[in-house]
Amino acid sequence: MKISSEHKSFLKQSEIKGFDKDHRSTIAFNMSKYDAAVEKGMGLYKNLELARDRAGYLKYKVVSELDKYLIEFEDNFLKNGGKVIWARDSADAIKQILGIVKKHGLKAMVKSKSMTTEEIDLNQALEKNGVEAMETDLGEFIVQQANQRPYHIVTPAMHMSKESIAELYHEKFETPKDLSPEELTLYTRKLLREKFTKADLGISGANFLLADMGAVCVTENEGNAILSMSYPRIHIAIAGIEKIIPSMDDLDLYWPLLATHGTGQHVTVYNSIISGPKQEGEKDGPEEMYVVLLDNGRSKLLKKERQRQALSCIRCGACLNACPVYRNIGGHTYNTTYSGPIGSVISPHMSGMKNFKHLSFASSLCGKCTTVCPVKIPLHELLLVNRNDAMKKGYHTFMEKKSIRIATKGLSSRNMMDMLSGKTKNKMTKLAVKKMWGPRRELPEMAEKSFSQLWKEQQDEVSGEA
Repeated sequence: MKISSEHKSFLKQSEIKGFDKDHRSTIAFNMSKYDAAVEKGMGLYKNLELARDRAGYLKYKVVSELDKYLIEFEDNFLKNGGKVIWARDSADAIKQILGIVKKHGLKAMVKSKSMTTEEIDLNQALEKNGVEAMETDLGEFIVQQANQRPYHIVTPAMHMSKESIAELYHEKFETPKDLSPEELTLYTRKLLREKFTKADLGISGANFLLADMGAVCVTENEGNAILSMSYPRIHIAIAGIEKIIPSMDDLDLYWPLLATHGTGQHVTVYNSIISGPKQEGEKDGPEEMYVVLLDNGRSKLLKKERQRQALSCIRCGACLNACPVYRNIGGHTYNTTYSGPIGSVISPHMSGMKNFKHLSFASSLCGKCTTVCPVKIPLHELLLVNRNDAMKKGYHTFMEKKSIRIATKGLSSRNMMDMLSGKTKNKMTKLAVKKMWGPRRELPEMAEKSFSQLWKEQQDEVSGEA
């Protein structure tokens, strides 16, 4: 098997981003702000481990009984006057959404922050069909103007400094180059207010879906999601099938965990529960509301006995912020909707192991991602399971297979390891792995004698003295 084009691109972009001092400086600064906020936010919990245990147990229970909870959600949402669309993949979801657009003659869309819509390339599909697509989350609006994808699950423009954003606005809107963050925000707010009042289609994601109420839950800090869901006459919420939780009573567990791990807040500013279109006598809300339940590879992941636990993810982004690899190479390098440790676990199954198996190898396996996960997904262990699956399926090069076979044979035999001198081992190692080790790192030197040889010598000396 040859290295995939995605793997080659990943290696190339990792090299560029990993040694871009400006990029690393911006990320280090923004991550430091996050680290300080989260440390303060965690003060909310008297027993954080108990909350994580409960959240992880309940979410995995739902994942294991997903069919039951999805049917319950659909039944209740239909009773509320809403409509449910089941989408097998991104193409199916786009087809169904474009059908709604055509049926209602929709021309302008406003969208709150949603990684699921990024997953299906919704904006591009709508624009190709004559619908103006406007991101209304500040970070998403910024990366949309830069013609980029979100850099991070929670903070899409984390890779951009305030100076680079001011420069972008100057190029796009002819604003002064020295606008402050507050002035840039006010300018964006004014621009988007006009878009809200003219839009006939509102799109949102869903942080959670409530099975018992048949309702969509959205949490945010800017109020743009509320406007996106209430102003337009048609509202479409797009959610992965794994977003289900049993009851509204569970929100007091999940919303604070999402807030503290995502942004360091005790709870986000706006928390909405939407159970359907506006009812008779109500002034606000859409005339029709649809929920698109998206599979798009999630069923493949559900079939995996171990990796299915990754479907418990609540998209807080904590594992990205903790990961030393992500903190160096950044989100765009992964070239997937979901980056960092969680992306490295789920993307090979959702987008194809053959092309994306390299992501599961792009990890230090330090385990910090597992330590910070609010629902206790054993991410570093699942990365190893992915690696094993990739090798079993034959997704490896000839040299990878040969080097693993030689290493296994050599490392399994103490006599073979002690047979060669340190100098010979160093020469052989350089020949075998120097290219893979990279030109910017020095290959560590092996000691002249192994530990077992030194131990044996010491024991011989002790015996002689006795």
